[in-house]
Amino acid sequence: MTFRLPRRRLLATTAATAAFPLVAIRTRPANAAEFSYKYANNSPVSHPLNIRTTEAAARVKEKTSGKVEIQVFPNNQLGSDTDMLSQLRSGALEFFTLSGLILATLVPVASINGVGFAFKDYSQVWPTMDGALGAHVRGEIAKRGLYAFGKMYDNGYRQITSSTKPIKTPDDLNGFKIRVPVAPLWTSLFKAFGASPTSINFSEVYTALQTKVVDGQENPLSLIDTAKLYEVQKFVAITNHMWDGFWFLANKRAWEAMPENLRTIVEAEFNAGAVAEREDLAKMNNTVADSLKSKGLQFVDTDAQAFRAKLKSAGFYAEWKGKFGPEAWGLLEKAVGNLS
Repeated sequence: MTFRLPRRRLLATTAATAAFPLVAIRTRPANAAEFSYKYANNSPVSHPLNIRTTEAAARVKEKTSGKVEIQVFPNNQLGSDTDMLSQLRSGALEFFTLSGLILATLVPVASINGVGFAFKDYSQVWPTMDGALGAHVRGEIAKRGLYAFGKMYDNGYRQITSSTKPIKTPDDLNGFKIRVPVAPLWTSLFKAFGASPTSINFSEVYTALQTKVVDGQENPLSLIDTAKLYEVQKFVAITNHMWDGFWFLANKRAWEAMPENLRTIVEAEFNAGAVAEREDLAKMNNTVADSLKSKGLQFVDTDAQAFRAKLKSAGFYAEWKGKFGPEAWGLLEKAVGNLS
């Protein structure tokens, strides 16, 4: 038997449905985060950066009662540095830690911390980058649709490795095929030494060294160790030619989508992570040299003043003083003394 709705009732039901249409209500699972964001970096999983940012993400989830959940993607899982910077700008990625020297492709002044032989030691680095110069750079970053947290993570002083010969003097760099990150200041620095720099993303460095596309590269000892570059290099010259750190960057639209109270928690926890990571790297640097020596890497001492004099005579400092402008350069020299 077929059931038929009486015509009068059918008309009444149809009219009611037209007046009050059914609405599909999207609901969020009870335990789901209100803000589920991605954070990516280029560092190996075992690097202090990843250890401390993973801890910070856990604290954020706890202190926001699960409202903010940040997934950590280490070791170039989401692409090369240039890929991830593009994702950050588009909003496909919400957080990213990046060297200021690579960020300089978007924010030119961000590479100022990498001026060759500018910082003598950490007693100059942190007051400068946590202080007036860092604030100036953060202001320029903000103009490009990004937000930079108040504390930088440490990447360390950079050293030069080689598979062909020890680098003892500036002349040893003449014609030397060296990998540098995709950043103008790095290229300029090594051209001033007469080297042949090739810009290669970090995700491709090991292979480039292994296949002899380049004969050497430069990175902090901690990264040489954690990325196992000692497997494809023979010598490391202790040059301390530049200090490098990571800006913790946020996509500005995604950042401002969170209420202020949540933003305060997120930045506070990742800033705390940065301070802890700095201490980790300082301790690591006290032991990593012995570790690398035990793995076969031969250490070479150098004279920093000889390298600095070469840069000055090549016009490196004068060139970058003009590029950075008087305000930024003045803040740098106020902290480290006259360079040019």
